[in-house]
Amino acid sequence: MVNEINLTLILIAALVASASPGPATLAIAGTSMSGGRKSGLSIASGIMTGSLVWSVSAALGLGAIMSAHVWLFEIVRYFGAAYLLFLAYKSARSALSKSDIKLKLVGGASLKLFRKGLLLHLTNPKAILFFGSLYSLGIPVNASVTDLGVVIIAVGLQNYSCWPAEFCRLSRLCVFIFLTNRGALLYSPKKMV
Repeated sequence: MVNEINLTLILIAALVASASPGPATLAIAGTSMSGGRKSGLSIASGIMTGSLVWSVSAALGLGAIMSAHVWLFEIVRYFGAAYLLFLAYKSARSALSKSDIKLKLVGGASLKLFRKGLLLHLTNPKAILFFGSLYSLGIPVNASVTDLGVVIIAVGLQNYSCWPAEFCRLSRLCVFIFLTNRGALLYSPKKMV
């Protein structure tokens, strides 16, 4: 049955969807650049777990249920918006503080980053819509559980194992540039060219 699945089309669609700058991509980028590979992989693992939840839910018909009961999608959307506003508030507060940036993570940070990634992705409407439409794109109606598992694993591996490595590759340089120019970037009335 795997031969009937258009895995290439699904992976291309997944790559385009994950490369578009959404909250998950930005969270992985920011965390990888500020905390390194381990931190990036921790938040990416939470996001990937959230993707797994939405993917399995879509495979089991949650998309159809949410289409029939739009208010369920609205609830998730509002929780997602509230969580993104909370993250924006924390980010703005951190950027406006004049204290030194602490780049070293404390114990238990991996679990906190995992939870942050999971919560971010479970409340992300883009993820819900993507996985809801993924199965209609290239998977036949009579696909087996094994076939769905192949798609879930392939999409997850492609999207969330590559990004942390790429973002943290330049992390040391980006952090150095930011720290040496922090005052000019954040507090200067002139715009940098």
